[in-house]
Amino acid sequence: MDPLVAAIDQGTSSTRFLVFNTKTAEIVCQHQVEINQSFPKEGWVEEDPQEIIQSVYECIERTCEKLAQLNVDVSSIKAVGVTNQRETTVVWDKETGVPLYSAIVWLDLRTQSTVENLINKAPGKDKNHLKHKTGLPISTYFSAVKLRWLLDNVDEVRQAVLSGRAMFGTVDSWIIWCLTGGSSGGVHCTDVTNASRTMLFNIHTMDWDSELCSYFDVPMEILPTIRSSSEIYGYLKSSSMAGVPISGCLGDQSAALVGQMCFEEGQAKNTYGTGCFMLKNTGTTPVISDHGLLTTVAYKLGRDVPACYALEGSVAIAGAVVRWLRDNLGIIKSSAEIETLAATAGTSYGCYFVPAFSGLYAPYWEPSARGIICGLTQFTNKSHLAFAALEAVCFQTREILDAMNQDSRVPLAQLQVDGGMTSNRLLMQLQADILGVTVVRPTMSETTALGAAMAAGAAEGVNVWNLRSSHLPKVTCEMYEPQINTDESEFRFARWKKAVQRSMKWETTEAH
Repeated sequence: MDPLVAAIDQGTSSTRFLVFNTKTAEIVCQHQVEINQSFPKEGWVEEDPQEIIQSVYECIERTCEKLAQLNVDVSSIKAVGVTNQRETTVVWDKETGVPLYSAIVWLDLRTQSTVENLINKAPGKDKNHLKHKTGLPISTYFSAVKLRWLLDNVDEVRQAVLSGRAMFGTVDSWIIWCLTGGSSGGVHCTDVTNASRTMLFNIHTMDWDSELCSYFDVPMEILPTIRSSSEIYGYLKSSSMAGVPISGCLGDQSAALVGQMCFEEGQAKNTYGTGCFMLKNTGTTPVISDHGLLTTVAYKLGRDVPACYALEGSVAIAGAVVRWLRDNLGIIKSSAEIETLAATAGTSYGCYFVPAFSGLYAPYWEPSARGIICGLTQFTNKSHLAFAALEAVCFQTREILDAMNQDSRVPLAQLQVDGGMTSNRLLMQLQADILGVTVVRPTMSETTALGAAMAAGAAEGVNVWNLRSSHLPKVTCEMYEPQINTDESEFRFARWKKAVQRSMKWETTEAH
């Protein structure tokens, strides 16, 4: 039996545990559990950290049962990697192991006034005041702002900090700490890719930055230790896999970049999940964007290996718009139905949907924007709306690609794509049409989990996965070529940009 490597993929809407063959990169077995999101107030998005960790245990146990049915010995699994929704913020008590508050999810907007206060104290009230160190604008998106809100608003968190019991982490840290023993000796660590999304991390020194911590007034002793994305952090304590090392850790978008094998400077991938995230590898030099993109750590595959950086365009709402059409409007019963519904119209008939449910992220960074649907006529029906929702995902991606091309001055010839929505063929064709470039989709779309498994298998002391380009498995792909004329797609894109302008400055922080 070839050695196997497993990955925990803890995303915004579900948790998965997948087992990969190290020679072929094929999935041997997997299990998935959906995660509940709660919206206690408008703009608030929370998840229960206990539910998150329970879902991880459940996925591990179910997958082990499935392996047994396949007559595969669990001891063939040589390592586990972790990949996670980034920026989502957890604070817990290190003595009891109990979370002190719900996990505040990355797209939560409660910190809008916190952000305004932080920007107001910046020289010239510049939201990019910390960008030279962090690569990020001051925004509701990043962890430091969520942590600041918790310290300001939750007594339990404040008390735990004062008594030296508080631990802060993004979801990767929470999972690794729990799996390696929790309050009995759990490892409190994070990797450089997750740390680079907190706004407390200096992307040049590759460490927590005391100046950034004092800007946000965050005590450094609650922060996890920073490690590379590929090394042994600790060993699983309980579960059917006790004793297996956890040796890979990457924020989900970095993991997808690795899983798509974008190891060359200039290669890019776009992941269509709850949100939409395009990353372009810029090599060992961080490129600071002039066009609203983020500079982030792509990966650091080993303790003594230099880090690689990426330019990133983040869109808050992609798959979430489909979930919204399903759960809030009820116009589809399952997410998969949107393709059929949109295809019956074949066009949005002049209807444009800007799903700015959590403000606009890249390239605008406009938290005051809200979702709008415009261009409606008496003729518009639900299939036009479904089509407009899919088109919105493609237009948002086009805005990011344009910004990337401007920043790097090397236009992208093709886009590698992955994530749940890429199984929607209509969406993929639309994307090629709207971008005017070839869209390449690997037939195995679980590239995020694959990236975490590759990092874990390649770690020193595990060494069952070779990341040298001559050893990388050949992946089969589907190609989508642009099929409409450029004038048509440019016209539609210009109308979309007009709709975006109308969604801006909708919300103010004054009392309603």
